[in-house]
Amino acid sequence: MTALADLLLRRIRLSGPLTIADYMSDCLLHPDHGYYTTRPPFGAEGDFITGPEISQMFGELLGLCLAQAWQDQGAPAAFALAELGPGRGTLMADLLRATRGVPGFHAAARVVLIEASPALRARQQATLTPHPVQWADSIDALPEVPLFLLANEFFDALPIRQFQRHAEGWQERLVGERDGGLAFGLSSATRMAALEHRLADTVPGDIVETCAPAQAIVADIAQRIDRFGGAALLIDYGDWHSRGDTLQALRRHAFGDPLAEPGEADLTAHVDFEALAQAAAPCTATGPVPQGVLLERLGITARAQALAGRMTGAALTAHIAAHRRLTHPEEMGQLFKALALHPRRAPPPPGF
Repeated sequence: MTALADLLLRRIRLSGPLTIADYMSDCLLHPDHGYYTTRPPFGAEGDFITGPEISQMFGELLGLCLAQAWQDQGAPAAFALAELGPGRGTLMADLLRATRGVPGFHAAARVVLIEASPALRARQQATLTPHPVQWADSIDALPEVPLFLLANEFFDALPIRQFQRHAEGWQERLVGERDGGLAFGLSSATRMAALEHRLADTVPGDIVETCAPAQAIVADIAQRIDRFGGAALLIDYGDWHSRGDTLQALRRHAFGDPLAEPGEADLTAHVDFEALAQAAAPCTATGPVPQGVLLERLGITARAQALAGRMTGAALTAHIAAHRRLTHPEEMGQLFKALALHPRRAPPPPGF
């Protein structure tokens, strides 16, 4: 049993079962035992690998996409170029390298990384030196200028709640104790106004997931874009509509039981893009577009061929595999999707 599991069981004995949101928050962010506060989770030496770590092409193409959106909105002389959950800074580094030749883009950009972890901030600074970078703890701390923002695999790690359909309404799925260990259970059934609209497309036993923090963050982003201009690219795995239990644990690049080793594995859930799009009002939300489709529209195959011309042997083999992993429907190409937010008066970013 992990140290965090022992703490959680004591908490449950004192105050009752936890919502899955509370359980996820402790597992990921507990100051002493949380997954993100105690280890580097990214890359081959971590527990998972993201698009920017697979290939430079990912960040390059998304950077050029945002640069074109900036030009389409009149190339404002000052804007915030922001990233939510920037990891090791790889995505922003590739973006900045790819956009060096866009006239005026770097001079106008104020790079802001929204990151709470001091250790990751230090890693990001090392990755992005000598480019000037600022950090913020939240969307509220961004400057009041047009906002061009990226969020790649950020929303999937935000805490969710799960509700199981019952003949008399909904039961919340909770984390409690059974036989001295952590176990899932259900609350008593009740009607819920917030889920009343889901009665029409679910049957008893179906699970629906909600993520209030994700909707709040998207609402903040959308209000800024509607007021000042800009665009946001939100890329994650999920679908248009939430249905089913998608909570999963990932450790050493393999899936496991979400309750087995709290604090030792990454916990994520599929993103409900419909809920994000609804939260984006008054902005326009375009998409979601499958990641593979978006990258092909942005020219990843031509870029891959150009890079391949300078490669041989193992490097070329790895490059071909990376292209496939990012775009093929059986890899990341279909499960991962992109949603674009932009002002009602502006065209969507390229690829959407």
